[in-house]
Amino acid sequence: MNQPLRVFITGASSGLGAALAQHYGAQGARLGLAGRRLAGLQATAAGLDAHLYQADVRDAAAMQHAAKAFLDEVGTPDIVIAAAGISVGTLTEAAADAPIFRAVMDANVLGLVHTFQPFIAAMQSNQGVLCAISSVAGIRGLPGGGAYSASKAAATVYLEALRLELKSRRIAVVTVAPGYIDTPMTRVNPYAMPFKLSAQTAAIKVARCIQLRRGYTVIPWQMAWVARLLKWLPNPVYDALFEKAPRKPRGLPT
Repeated sequence: MNQPLRVFITGASSGLGAALAQHYGAQGARLGLAGRRLAGLQATAAGLDAHLYQADVRDAAAMQHAAKAFLDEVGTPDIVIAAAGISVGTLTEAAADAPIFRAVMDANVLGLVHTFQPFIAAMQSNQGVLCAISSVAGIRGLPGGGAYSASKAAATVYLEALRLELKSRRIAVVTVAPGYIDTPMTRVNPYAMPFKLSAQTAAIKVARCIQLRRGYTVIPWQMAWVARLLKWLPNPVYDALFEKAPRKPRGLPT
């Protein structure tokens, strides 16, 4: 008889992380759910076989503690999904935004390191999957979103390096770069969001990438074509198209 999957997910208190938890939980997976908001984790975990860990991915010690607890209570995960992140508008000229830049980079880049590092040694035994949620926003710099675009570009390149580092140990590193997903982070956006996915649909697509152990995927497929076009646009054309593009609201990340 097959053992249930063991899945550890960050950012599980809302949005895509919560949808992924519910997707795997509906299949009978044993879950470890990490996030900053305990009430949100409890809502996500209702009716699921889940262990909850209130932790911020920016806090390496807290993530070490959560990982050790999961390893002790559930065992070595088959899948670790880093879905936590911060998306907020920023301006370099605004001195008040300097700590927000740091928060975004800490969550979206170092948060991946803090999430994955405690599990790698154990996962060599089961050839599991480390999955992280990047973004098409990391393909080109978006005005008013310098911190977010830079963090997702850095995340994608970091994950590529990690994929190569772990290849010989048969641990797959899966990068999924979504376009727009209907979550609390995107509902504040004051602009049209083409090809927007529900969190539930995005979770199904992410799970499929994990099942196939794909190195890098943009979802949905329509956004993959947009991403290819944006990547190769000459700078003068890109600048003319996006200089005055609507911007994500600034403010403290929640």
